Formats: sequence, C-alpha cells, structure tokens
Amino acid sequence: MKRITFLLGAILVAATSVAQTPDTAKPAPKLWTKGGVGGINFAQSSFTNWAAGGENALSATAMLSVYANYKKEKTTWDNTLDLAYGMLQSGKAPLRKNEDKIDFSSKYGRYAFKDYWYYTALVNFKSQFANGYNYPNDSTVISHFLAPAYVLGAIGIDYKPNAYFSMFISPVTSKTTIVYSEMLADAGAYGVEPAEYDTAGVKIKDGQMVRSEFGGYFKLTYKKDIFKNVNFATKLELFSNYINEPQNIDVNWENIIGLKVNKYISASISTNLIYDHDIPVPVERTDANGATYMSTGPRLQFKQVLAVGFSYKF
Repeated sequence: MKRITFLLGAILVAATSVAQTPDTAKPAPKLWTKGGVGGINFAQSSFTNWAAGGENALSATAMLSVYANYKKEKTTWDNTLDLAYGMLQSGKAPLRKNEDKIDFSSKYGRYAFKDYWYYTALVNFKSQFANGYNYPNDSTVISHFLAPAYVLGAIGIDYKPNAYFSMFISPVTSKTTIVYSEMLADAGAYGVEPAEYDTAGVKIKDGQMVRSEFGGYFKLTYKKDIFKNVNFATKLELFSNYINEPQNIDVNWENIIGLKVNKYISASISTNLIYDHDIPVPVERTDANGATYMSTGPRLQFKQVLAVGFSYKF
C-alpha cells in the first residue's frame, strides 16, 4: 500500500511540474495577412450672393479596399480588391456619376533566386458598376458594367524586397478587352473591331465584343507611411502590344496621399493618369470660322480628386 501511495504521489508531483513548466515552443507562423479600409468621402461648395460667381456642388464617394496575402516558406499569394462609386450634384444639373471602379488583382509567386525574386503569375480584372455618359450629354451611354472590362493574365518575375514594394516584369502577357454592349461594339468603342455596313447603311457584320492582345507588361507598386499619419501609395502599369504598334504603350498610373486626422476622419489627394492608343476620346474644338466640332482620337486622360470623409481601417 505504501508503494502505491508513493507511486501516486510521484506521478502527481511530476504532473504538477509539467503543468508549471512554461511552454517554450515557438508559435506557428502566421500564414495569412488580411485587412482593408472602407469609407465615405465628401466634397461641397456653396455660394450665396457671391459677386465673382460660382455654382453649388456636393459629391459623395464610397470606397472599399481589401487585401488577403499568403506567405509560407518559398510561396507568396497576394490578393487585392478596390471598389469605389461616387455621385455629384452640381447646380441644377441632374445627379451624375463622378467615380466608378472595380479592380481585382491576384498574384501567385514561387521563390526564384537571391532572396527577393519570385517566379510569378498574375491575373487582373478591371471594370465599373454603372452607366457612364459624355456629360453634359446624358442621353447616350458610352460605358457600363463589362463595357469596357479588361482581363489581364501575365507570367513573369517579381522583385519583392519587402512588404511595401513590388516590381513585376512579364514578357508573356495576354490582355483582353471586353465590350459587352452591341451598340458600343458596333461603334468600335475601346478598340474592338466595329460593325460593317453595306452601301445602303444596312449592318452586315456585328462589331466584335472581345479584343485580344499579346505583349509585355510591367507593374510597380509602392505603399508606405512616409510620415506619421501620412500614407503614400502609387501603382504604375505599362503594357505594349507586340503584334500591333508596340511603340504605343498603354499607361495606367495611380497615386494617392492619405492623411489620417483621427481614428475615423481622413483626407486624401489622388490622381489617375491613363493613356491607351486604342481608346478614342471626343474633344470639342473650334475651327477658324468659330464653329464648334467634335474631334475624336487617343488622348492623355487625367483625373484628380481631393476628398475629406470618414474611414475605418480593419
């Protein structure tokens, strides 16, 4: 009996000792990093008996930017989704859209060499939510969801020395332009082949809703806090079509400076520069006799937005 009692006591002491021993094992590495920011931005101007003139205006834009990134040993997988939609009320004009964006990107990489280089495959999708018009003409639709839409697939190499910088180079890239609208496709909008008509003006061949290109692609991204409560982000995308006029490089360059006032209030300045030789942009011009006419051709497109609003980071 004494032996049994002694044995039970020894087991109890050993169990207590193990329970009190601190766990020195390293925690499992975190494979996924997830987060994002959502918010509503406002801009407003109001004039009362203003001698210099002016027009009341109010705009509101909702935005959501989320990410989910995976990293394990020699594998990385980065996913981002950026959404935005905004409306503008200016004077007595009808309510207009002033922002509309869908941008999804997924990038999968495997370690290549020298610590920071990865063999990478990338997929990107861009489109919009609602109809677009050539204001002040609000009777003719010039864009809508999937008209246009851009689907890009690329295989290349990615230089990624840290979490806030990436430089992706792809010599093998497929770019597909979708114009899911018979009217816009027939007009040859966004670079697709237009419809064909006979001498009597009767359509004999529909416009193509899909245009495929093959070429080289470059994407640079940088996002980091440059000062306390001040974040700078830039994204530059370049594409050259090997088959048709490779010297005409498509450019999409976005920049944003975000200023965090407190946990919920923020301000931002953003710019977007686009050039695509295949997208004709109408511009009103005046001839030598003073008459106005529309000139259509490839143009440098530029957008700048200054906004203050509410945001929440998660």
